[in-house]
Amino acid sequence: MRSIMPADRLHLLVPFALPSAAVASTALAGLQYPALSKLVSRARVGDQVIGEDFQRTLPHERWVARAFGAAAPGANNAANGAADDEAPLAPWMLLADGGTPGDATWACIQPVHVRIAHDHLVLIDPASLELTDADAASLYAVARPLIEELGIRVEAPTPQRWYLSSDQFGTLAGASPLRASGRNIEIWLPHEAHSGQRSRAWMKVQNEVQMAWFEHPVNEAREARGLPAVNSIWFHAQGALRPVQRAFARVRSDAAATRGLALASGAELGAVPPTFNAQSAANGSASGATLIELDPFSAAYIQQDWGRWNAAFAQLERDWFAPALAALENGELAELGVTLCGDTGSVTLNATRGDLRKFWRRREFASLFIE
Repeated sequence: MRSIMPADRLHLLVPFALPSAAVASTALAGLQYPALSKLVSRARVGDQVIGEDFQRTLPHERWVARAFGAAAPGANNAANGAADDEAPLAPWMLLADGGTPGDATWACIQPVHVRIAHDHLVLIDPASLELTDADAASLYAVARPLIEELGIRVEAPTPQRWYLSSDQFGTLAGASPLRASGRNIEIWLPHEAHSGQRSRAWMKVQNEVQMAWFEHPVNEAREARGLPAVNSIWFHAQGALRPVQRAFARVRSDAAATRGLALASGAELGAVPPTFNAQSAANGSASGATLIELDPFSAAYIQQDWGRWNAAFAQLERDWFAPALAALENGELAELGVTLCGDTGSVTLNATRGDLRKFWRRREFASLFIE
């Protein structure tokens, strides 16, 4: 069977594939990953980003923003409300969800559950809410008029992701939900990017929605089923649309931000194939670079379910790393790139067939772990 990218370039972006040094022995226990090990050993190291403990965005978000030119690198992007470490991806998410961003500044809003801990509040992973589209739509129907009464434009092209636009939010910086999940939310709440001050405008919106959802029938039914109430909303990714570059000829991703960037850049967009070889016949001899974003790890990583993470890693080795490496070795791929991300940092590896012959290279996977 022919490879997914005959004689061309493939780049795999893999969020939450890079464990921290502290948990690596547990996460990787019993795993055999010869293909990835060989790639790590022989490849050239590209960008290696350590990241910061309190950085408000995730490495894979920043990577796609840089790759497509969605945010000016290394500068405060005041025009679209972004701080140095942010990926202002909301307008491209809106585009992917079927909306029309225009030239307005947009933030993504998601319904969430904030849990009361002993002496602080903790955000839980939104994916674990098991919120149906019907229930999300019911909650939105209550929230929408309250938000619009405050002079804020709101759109919900999908039930579980909403988008707000208002000059009242200025350069408000939020944190990605998965960055803040499982943590005390105090330091992750939205603040003005350049002053660090809390936004009264946002707190008013949040309070209005929280009160409207208290004892809402949707939440009463959820609690009766043993599910957490949807008791708040989360603000993140604020920015404005800007011209982007066509970094890849084809993009395969299920992530709204990546899909939106692909649409804006004119790349051919599709869903993630289940395996490396799954769409080989369909792609034929298409030229140019392909980006595939593989994300089997997010929920397990955030929940620190290392058994599930381990199983996903084994499947990724079998279905992607091994056949991709084989395609590189036999010349069906001209170049293979892999960007492995953790929750603060990332590392990019690039290899050609010639790199694989450099047997004197002896880099270990453990050398990539972030302390």
